[in-house]
Amino acid sequence: MAGTDDQVEKFLQALVEELAIPVSRYEQAETSYTSLGDWFHRPESTVRNFDPAVYVQGSFRLGTAIRPVNDAEEYDVDSVCELKQITKNDLTQFDLKQLLGHEIKAYHDAKGMTKPVSEGRRCWILSYADGAQFHMDIVPSLPNGSEQRLLLERAQFDARWADTAIAITDRDVSTYRVRTADWPRSNPKGYGEWIRSRMGSVLARRKQILVESLRRQGVTASVEKLPDYRVRTPLQAAVMLLKRHRDNMFAGEPDLKPISVIITTLAGHAYGEQDTIAGALFSILEGMDRYIRRDGTKYVIPNPTDAFENFADKWEKDPRKAQAFFRWLEQARQDFGRAARATMLQGMNEAVSARMGTALTDRAVARIRGNGGGLLRRASVAPAAAIPTFGNAPRVPTTPKGFA
Repeated sequence: MAGTDDQVEKFLQALVEELAIPVSRYEQAETSYTSLGDWFHRPESTVRNFDPAVYVQGSFRLGTAIRPVNDAEEYDVDSVCELKQITKNDLTQFDLKQLLGHEIKAYHDAKGMTKPVSEGRRCWILSYADGAQFHMDIVPSLPNGSEQRLLLERAQFDARWADTAIAITDRDVSTYRVRTADWPRSNPKGYGEWIRSRMGSVLARRKQILVESLRRQGVTASVEKLPDYRVRTPLQAAVMLLKRHRDNMFAGEPDLKPISVIITTLAGHAYGEQDTIAGALFSILEGMDRYIRRDGTKYVIPNPTDAFENFADKWEKDPRKAQAFFRWLEQARQDFGRAARATMLQGMNEAVSARMGTALTDRAVARIRGNGGGLLRRASVAPAAAIPTFGNAPRVPTTPKGFA
């Protein structure tokens, strides 16, 4: 079987399909945080009058969640509970966390959940039954949009995502038990919208194709009501591949593992609206380090929704983390570059199996061969990208796109 650009695309697509979590997992997550939100709004709720809103964040929000490496690991569903009718002037971070913790523990007991509620640094953790194989982190928060907009505009930073900003709890900060306006900040909705903006027209186009396909099958559907997780863009697929490559490469060095938000942010910047996974992946691998700035000796990867936040802040305290990122990037370039240059499907498998996992890559190959060498594309069929070559020299970039 001669290797072709199209075959590379099929191989990457098969890897992504094996990595992808079932739609039922997204639906399960949605059901879980919706149920919790309903509990907060019940007549007896002590937080009902504060207009609580529960929503998902992290990889489930971004559509980049991947299956656990093994059956012993759980899916981590990150969520937020935002109390919309309360302010930082009304209580401390500690007060807010305890207020919400009381209701979460009551929910746990009312639902007959056996594993105890546990407390994280910023969140409460609900662990579901063993068969469910997931837990949900709930971060208590308050609205912070107007203050965030002022903060960013004063510094002449990009404030277009500011309105959905929130203030969150963090028991490790010195002001945790102090009534102050100085709270840790976050903006999961804004970050999700930034990622959507980087997908450009690809997401909308794929949703339209899927809606039309469903309608031909007699299923009523609309682009507006179709959840984003029903389609997958090349950007999301590339991030999924890179995250699993990272996971396996740092299985023995978990403290040095590049964090997902850095990979996702740099991928978002480097993605050029390619229509194929291969095109997206190789564009990202070629260009993602261009969006890492240097400020003297410090590396800077600004949060696209809050330029005051540096996702690479821990690299300064532990230079090994920066070295680990660049080591990982070079390895990913080598592995996926070899896969792209392979002339046989088995060669593609061998190129990435060490870091992607042999079981995963073998299943991907079997998936392709099981389809007679073809593969059903998800919501779109597009020509594959050219085989990549990567430069060797790391680059120090100018200001990333998306920032003032």
